[in-house]
Amino acid sequence: MHAAVHDSIAFSFDPQQVADYLEANGLESTIVESGSSVAEYDVVVTFGHEETLFEAPWVHCIRAGIDEFPTDRYAETDTKLTHSPGIHATTIGETVAGMMLSFARRLHRYRDNQHENAWRVESYDAAFTLADETVCVVGLGTLGEGVALRANALGMDVVGVRRRPKPVSGVDSVFLPDDLSDAIADARFVVLCVPLTEDTEAMIGANEFQAMRDDAYLINVARGPVVDENALLDALESGDIAGAGLDAHTEEPLPADSPLWDKEEVILTPHVGALTDSYHEDVGALVVANAERIQRGESMFDRVA
Repeated sequence: MHAAVHDSIAFSFDPQQVADYLEANGLESTIVESGSSVAEYDVVVTFGHEETLFEAPWVHCIRAGIDEFPTDRYAETDTKLTHSPGIHATTIGETVAGMMLSFARRLHRYRDNQHENAWRVESYDAAFTLADETVCVVGLGTLGEGVALRANALGMDVVGVRRRPKPVSGVDSVFLPDDLSDAIADARFVVLCVPLTEDTEAMIGANEFQAMRDDAYLINVARGPVVDENALLDALESGDIAGAGLDAHTEEPLPADSPLWDKEEVILTPHVGALTDSYHEDVGALVVANAERIQRGESMFDRVA
């Protein structure tokens, strides 16, 4: 089997790394540039979508989110589409835990002070512990379960929101999307782990910020458009919420003139919550496993179209 490694992967890591992994595990690999024909390859491993990918029999997206991929068109063609939802639970879970700990223990503020050579102590009532605080995880797929597991280990009370009222390990209560306002009302942290769809676009807006506690923090490790950014800015400026940890943004890169840069109670990361030094191996292992399943005549896993 011959794999094309699309150069769009460079957004996350060096494409040569996954090409080398695939070669070491029995797949011939070639790095291809954006716009190149991929008709001669058995699979294209890519970060983003472009029209030429429909030439291939199989496309594998290295991300969990596939909102940029026209899944309906993939389903109508002979091109199979798979993605990578199962490899991000640990990285996203740890990113969220890190943000929550930073807010609770005020580490982000002390880091800011360090750059000013300033020995300043936060007010007595600023710091708190995560133990016994409530976190609401909106979206209890692989990413959300990874967040819930780590929050539970930190002694937090975990509630969640999902489309089906199915119990999830480590989650005390599960709410339906229609009950989102009730789910987030008592949470110190609201963590967004949902895919971007018509139903989830701008699901967090002015009404939801008003429903949240004024000492609550929003953390978005999903997609930027899941949050109404103007409503978020209003909520931060009015004190409707205490702060936000944002790994996903409406516009990426975040514009230099965005007011979010100057908010002391906002932690910004450039959509890197899932990155790790073994990302290329995790992606490669998924591709190799599915290639082996194809050769055995078995159905592919993580297929979305």
